Amino acid sequence: MCGICGIVSRDGIDGNVLEAMNETLVHRGPDSGGVFLDTITGLAARRLAIIDLEGGDQPIANEDGTIHVVQNGEIYNYRELRKELEKRGHRFSTHSDTEVLVHLYEDRGPHFAEALRGMFAIAIWDAPKRSLVLARDRYGIKPLYYRSTDDTLSFASELKALLRQPGVSREIDPEGLEAYLAFSCIPAPLTIFREIRKLPAGNVLVWREDEGKSSLSIEGFAQPRAVAESDERSESEEELAEELRERLRDSVRAHLIADVPVGVLLSGGIDSSALTAFAALESSERVRTFSIGFEERAFDERDRAREVAKQYDTDHHELVVRPNAVELLPRIAEVFDEPFADSSAVPTYLVSKLAREHVKVALSGEGGDELFGGYYNYVGHRLAPTFGRFAPALRPLVERLPTSTKKASSLDYKAKHFVRAASLSAVERHYLWKSIFSPEARADLLTEDWLGAVDPIERLAATYSESEGSEELARIMDLDLRVFLVEDMLVKTDRASMAESLETRVPFLDPAVTELALALPARHKVRWFGKKRLLRKALAPLVSSQILNGRKQGFSIPVGAWLRNELEPMARSILSPDALRRQGFFRPEPVGAMLDAHVAGKQDLSRQLWNLLVFSLWHDRYVNGSASA
Repeated sequence: MCGICGIVSRDGIDGNVLEAMNETLVHRGPDSGGVFLDTITGLAARRLAIIDLEGGDQPIANEDGTIHVVQNGEIYNYRELRKELEKRGHRFSTHSDTEVLVHLYEDRGPHFAEALRGMFAIAIWDAPKRSLVLARDRYGIKPLYYRSTDDTLSFASELKALLRQPGVSREIDPEGLEAYLAFSCIPAPLTIFREIRKLPAGNVLVWREDEGKSSLSIEGFAQPRAVAESDERSESEEELAEELRERLRDSVRAHLIADVPVGVLLSGGIDSSALTAFAALESSERVRTFSIGFEERAFDERDRAREVAKQYDTDHHELVVRPNAVELLPRIAEVFDEPFADSSAVPTYLVSKLAREHVKVALSGEGGDELFGGYYNYVGHRLAPTFGRFAPALRPLVERLPTSTKKASSLDYKAKHFVRAASLSAVERHYLWKSIFSPEARADLLTEDWLGAVDPIERLAATYSESEGSEELARIMDLDLRVFLVEDMLVKTDRASMAESLETRVPFLDPAVTELALALPARHKVRWFGKKRLLRKALAPLVSSQILNGRKQGFSIPVGAWLRNELEPMARSILSPDALRRQGFFRPEPVGAMLDAHVAGKQDLSRQLWNLLVFSLWHDRYVNGSASA
């Protein structure tokens, strides 16, 4: 695992700028750093040594030094690829997975990424062809930002590295801001800055210099999506459950490959419990597990985690999170170098900090919900065609239900969400169920200077249209897999863990698992109120019924309660009318009204307020403060 960055420019490279960019990524790779400089190209990397501890430093070149590579990630099939390449005459000087990439590129050119099983962001400089190739894994597990101006292209694992270049504009992208307010994250290719983009998952970018001119092209090499209904798997549930169990075990086995100890982030939910079980079965050593708990019992899953840890005799470690968000919020704004307001980033960061005291690598359960039907929204989509026509009539009654913030995902919250959108089309209701601020709320919130950006629903609708031919729920889950998993869940896990120099691996997002999951009929995932049906059946021999049938809580924190107590003074200060007017994005009147209504217990507006708090802290650090690290 590493952090990578680089520049290619027809005007030549300033090595000091490249070194400064690389320095911002030390947390991603504290073990070593390396730089390659050519006349028009510079590549740099910071390394967290996981495989071939002695010989895997980057950049790495081919035999004659004409092709160089830097990589952030892990290639799980590198041994098989290496054997094939050696048979074709390639010579290796290390035992690292990164060296495989230059030789695979020599054989296949920019199509090399199609053969990779793993998580990666890769940059390859081909000197003879005067070409830079960037590639990002098909699921978007590893990040890759880039900036293209005139005859120069720069890239980095994190946005903050690009901000170290002279002359980088910090002009806010209105479309990025609109997306952030809607979803608390910003989907690719957008970023919060107009001048910087993200390379979408499963894409390859090629920059070339030819006859004194440069060109840039982006092309997809893999877009995992749900199969058409006619191509869905037709075996019995028993057969599919057995196959799924074996595929998950195979994936965990591959993800345990490392020359350092590997642990598991154990929440007590189905996904992390499954990873713990398979890791214990595959590991020759006692597995280390790590859990976070809360003083608020409604948000605490430590009892479940302890049950799994006891069943598999793991070396288990716990940390209780107390309401210290006043200290943690500024750190979160620093870690996520564009605004990111999924509040579960707090426990993810803390459990990563705990795990890093004992291991360098940890398995995490991201992807299980999107692939196998774990979200309550999916139940809503199943019920909407039958009950949606009654929603408009029921809405006035349901809206009067008292607000609860004492439980995670309370019943009143789900009921209100359902009736607000159940009568709409699939994309519209998913959009409203996922939104933090509705279109009407954003129009009321934003100042005149920031109104009029493209509504984020257009990007969702475009992605949804690409899965035409699949059944409706499968298309919604595909939307989550390709948008919200990539831009929310995986961003959260990558930045929170790498801030503490911990590599997180996600076995659910392995072709061995996803190929089966995407071919399953939706009835094997969600039926009426039953979620993750096939996954539960597959795991029944390994995980207790209490874990399998326990209520899903999610990795959430009691933001609502904190905002009514310890966090209220900080919120009122950061979101004061004077502070908001200085920034110029949000009207003070609706923000003040939200704070008052939430503190008084009239509404649960914790997600909206957290969104605004995070943005304001981020803006003060990265725009007003011009921070880059």
